[in-house]
Amino acid sequence: MKKEQLYKFVSKQKIAFISSVDEQGYPVTRAMLSPRKIDGNDIYFSTNTSSKKVTQYLNNDKACVYFYRRGVFRYRGLTIKGTMTVCMDQPTKNDIWRPGDKIFYKKGVTDPDYCVLKFTGTEAEYYCDFKVETFDLNKQEENR
Repeated sequence: MKKEQLYKFVSKQKIAFISSVDEQGYPVTRAMLSPRKIDGNDIYFSTNTSSKKVTQYLNNDKACVYFYRRGVFRYRGLTIKGTMTVCMDQPTKNDIWRPGDKIFYKKGVTDPDYCVLKFTGTEAEYYCDFKVETFDLNKQEENR
């Protein structure tokens, strides 16, 4: 499998699981809606600035994102490790914003409780049919 195929898999998933590290050093995993944008190794999510995960990422940017697809005969999963950046700048917020977001952010794209999480993947592990492939996402050669 090539790196581009991994991100194609990501783009088709409706749910993502993201993990942060809490103040006691424990991992915390949450379900999120599908990514808003994928650009190279960067995956973008929208969220509330007031959420605990934002505080956790500001204190410790280590992160993990997990995607899966369960079929009738096949289970596929993708774990990506990397870092999470909390983006509160208006150009990034404008780029990720969708009109339906006003349901969650009453003041619109400038709502102070609206921010963007930018996940930058560094390594990945893809599981399918009892096989695991690992990837260094920063190398030109996809498979290691």
